[in-house]
Amino acid sequence: MGRLLNIAVICKQLPCGLTDILLSLQLDMTTVRLVNSNSSCSGRVEIFHNGNWGTVCDDGWDWNDAQVVCQQLGCGRALSSPGSAHFGQGSGPIWLDDLQCSGTESSLTDCTHRGLGAHNCRHSEDAGVICEDVYMPTVRLVNSNSSCSGRVEIFHDGTWGTVCDDVWDWNDAQVVCQQLGCGRALSAPGRAHFGQGSGPIWLDGLQCSGTESSLTDCTHRGLGTHNCSHSKDAGVICGDMTTVRLVNSDSSCSGRVEIFHNDNWGTVCDDIWDLNAAQVVCQQLGCGKALSAPRSAHFGQGSGPIWLDDLQCSGTESSLTDCTHRGLGTHNCGHSEDAGVICDDVTTVRLVNSNSSCSGRVEIFHNGNWGTVCDDVWDWNDAQVVCQQLGCGRALSAPGSAHFGKGRGPIWLDDLQCSGNESSLKDCTHSGLGTHNCSHSKDAGVICGDMTTVRLVNSNTSCSGRVEIFHNGNWGTVCDDVWDWNDAQVVCQQLGCGRALSAPGSAHFGQGIGPIWLDDLQCSGAESSLTDCTHSGLGTHNCGHSEDAGVICEVYT
Repeated sequence: MGRLLNIAVICKQLPCGLTDILLSLQLDMTTVRLVNSNSSCSGRVEIFHNGNWGTVCDDGWDWNDAQVVCQQLGCGRALSSPGSAHFGQGSGPIWLDDLQCSGTESSLTDCTHRGLGAHNCRHSEDAGVICEDVYMPTVRLVNSNSSCSGRVEIFHDGTWGTVCDDVWDWNDAQVVCQQLGCGRALSAPGRAHFGQGSGPIWLDGLQCSGTESSLTDCTHRGLGTHNCSHSKDAGVICGDMTTVRLVNSDSSCSGRVEIFHNDNWGTVCDDIWDLNAAQVVCQQLGCGKALSAPRSAHFGQGSGPIWLDDLQCSGTESSLTDCTHRGLGTHNCGHSEDAGVICDDVTTVRLVNSNSSCSGRVEIFHNGNWGTVCDDVWDWNDAQVVCQQLGCGRALSAPGSAHFGKGRGPIWLDDLQCSGNESSLKDCTHSGLGTHNCSHSKDAGVICGDMTTVRLVNSNTSCSGRVEIFHNGNWGTVCDDVWDWNDAQVVCQQLGCGRALSAPGSAHFGQGIGPIWLDDLQCSGAESSLTDCTHSGLGTHNCGHSEDAGVICEVYT
């Protein structure tokens, strides 16, 4: 960013525009991205120039070139530099060809090349990168319903592969558990306990002490050297804090209680099961207070072992196994007595049937079911409680009459009278949970004013596109009359997308539909929202959608 600031200083003395500088030089550190992959640190290489994303040709493309990209994106070392459109063919311009990098440059454009836009390639030669990705471990556990158990796979030479179970033991498993932040190893199953993998078998004959930072730091035969088949793929079961789980519910904070012991998930018997025992589970899972402790297989019957019976908890224990009980595996129950839990987690209210997490039909969770709220006397104060509880800022409106569609199931609340300061709708005055005189045609909704009251659409990046703002329950566009860099800068800052590169008009990103909310904007660039700028008034304009304004920001990856 230092080079850009120097140019800005020069422009104070010369008749040059900052927008032109940004467009022609694009010297920010975020003008490279990796696309068409499920990782932010691998994919087809694309750079931004002249208002467009374009690809890089694989002629002479090697590890040094890939290393520049990985360093620029904060993804550690380059693992490989695949060519031949390994991550699919791009479209649009091909910006770079015949790159010769040393690997220490700060940007691909600092390397020797033919010149921006000069090439003799097709998109079938698009270059790619696979980086170490310091945010993702090069070991993973797969084919399990827990992130801390599964078949062990490691990443090497651009491919995930398995580990052979020859001499595989607890010490080896412990290295994996520590690397993934999953606590202690509980067991080290072999014989493809978590199913057979495919592709290469990378490690065999592992001998770890258990203190290594990676399996590749242990003694082994050599990467890719083995005498195994996938029927001997190694697995791991770690003892993280998810040795209790709630299953068979649509909420992570309610369900049948199961604990992990001796390599198996098993249930808990409901004999003397009470709110104190349920509270231990809710606290362990970070789900707040226990609302109820349902019995008699309320969430369905489990299978396998019944691990605990006759639990006597005070409610302050850190684990169910710390409570008084008969002993692990000792019980006189059947699965028809499986215990359950319903916790009062922060998601006991939700907004559904909308394309935004901060607007939708209001639903609350009670007695094991999601239900709706009646719109009788439903107002801004009631909506404000929901918006605050969900961290969505201020309420913009409180639509009723099933504005976001009719729900189904119970109607939990009616005749709400909130001051707007309550922490939950249940804390407001109401008719009583489940008491109402409504139908689902009166389901209440909420539209909150979170930081997404501006958005950029019709582009393949979240930091460029047609500008739209949310007002009066609808997304609408902005007219390009006197639309300039300062106006675009407000949008980029509001969305956390860095500095504005350009402010295209004339429906550069396609024509919108619906209302045109703003026209004749005059921003200084320091405002926190477009509506804080001088304008003609919300909904006042003399434009058509052929004049819809757009923005191209630096695009932080």
